[in-house]
Amino acid sequence: MTHTPVRSDFDQYMVPNYSPQQVIPVRGEGSRLWDQQGKEYIDFAGGIAVNGLGHCHPVLVNALKEQADKLWHLSNVYTNEPALNLARTLVEHSFADKVYMCNSGGEANEAALKLARRWAYDQHGENKDRIISFRQSFHGRTFFTVSVGGQPKYSQGFGPVPGGIVHAEFNNLDSVRELIDANTCAVMVEPMQGEGGLIPATPEFLEGLRELCDANDALLIFDEVQTGVGRTGALYAYMQYGVTPDILTTAKALGGGFPVGAMLTTDRIAPAMGIGTHGSTYGGNALASAVALAAVEYIDTPEVLEGVARRHELFREQLEIINRKHGVFKEVRGMGLLMGAQMSDEYQGRAKDILPLAIEEGVMALVAGPDVLRLAPSLVIPEADIVEGMARLDRAIARLVATQQTAEIATK
Repeated sequence: MTHTPVRSDFDQYMVPNYSPQQVIPVRGEGSRLWDQQGKEYIDFAGGIAVNGLGHCHPVLVNALKEQADKLWHLSNVYTNEPALNLARTLVEHSFADKVYMCNSGGEANEAALKLARRWAYDQHGENKDRIISFRQSFHGRTFFTVSVGGQPKYSQGFGPVPGGIVHAEFNNLDSVRELIDANTCAVMVEPMQGEGGLIPATPEFLEGLRELCDANDALLIFDEVQTGVGRTGALYAYMQYGVTPDILTTAKALGGGFPVGAMLTTDRIAPAMGIGTHGSTYGGNALASAVALAAVEYIDTPEVLEGVARRHELFREQLEIINRKHGVFKEVRGMGLLMGAQMSDEYQGRAKDILPLAIEEGVMALVAGPDVLRLAPSLVIPEADIVEGMARLDRAIARLVATQQTAEIATK
């Protein structure tokens, strides 16, 4: 096949549920990418917090190549060594006793929600089925997870949503007290809301959720799909809060770019997911498990995790320098290398306008809603790449400011 794909091929052949940028990256190394024309970019997007070790990290490449010559896929009629090694490592490095393997964060959250309801059904009967989540939360794109997620725009137009789901206000414990009762089976929360604007939970909030769940015999589910595997400076964010969930979901950086997800839980709860209650054709795939094991073992080290904290401070410093020049941000927030810069009132709703300008300047970034510029780079991004990438972002934001000023002059 000799055809070289171009951006218009997306519009012709792909379902239009995405609107990708005009460039097509074809090669990556570390925190840099090159497009079809050979132009270089510094990657602050990280595949939406997926590429925890950047692009084509040799540890992950070697793990994939070695496993590719041994075994790819069996089905869950059998088990395999990489899956067992990954499960053991996740258990030994976390609160969990048991692991369920799947392919994505959405699948991990679907499994967590089903497990919580099944556990409550087995322990208390069919009436204990209520799930509490939070407005502006995001838990995936399956119909169950978009219903539990607190952003109605993702479930509108698809028919009646599943019942038994209510939404409280994030970081407001009183709003949870008003909803939780004996019929609550689970509370699902992100330690830091991602799509909701990069808002960390307060310690008091998570501690209070743990107490409320214990008092009502409900399960506490932490969605660590985006915050997990080193992203906040610990293997999982719950470790920094000192609050232990009953169920935890993980994906994104777990595979460093290879699709994989997992749900972690305890011996008290795991038996509810008995033989035949749930499944995943590719869950525990040998290739994915081998790569994920290499990622976890490499990331869960003092060198990497302490480096996340240093890089966080450098990003924050650079963002504040940009803001002193241009005044486009109201607040810089986040944990580790998952950071958000909220646009000022004057630039409300214009976060997305930065992205194409940034691409033209040679840097990739993200948004979290209309008002937050999001950065989720490699956990091991060289500090020189941070400084150079922020210089490019500075130029992009300067262009945004210029267009704003021009528009203001034209309306006078």
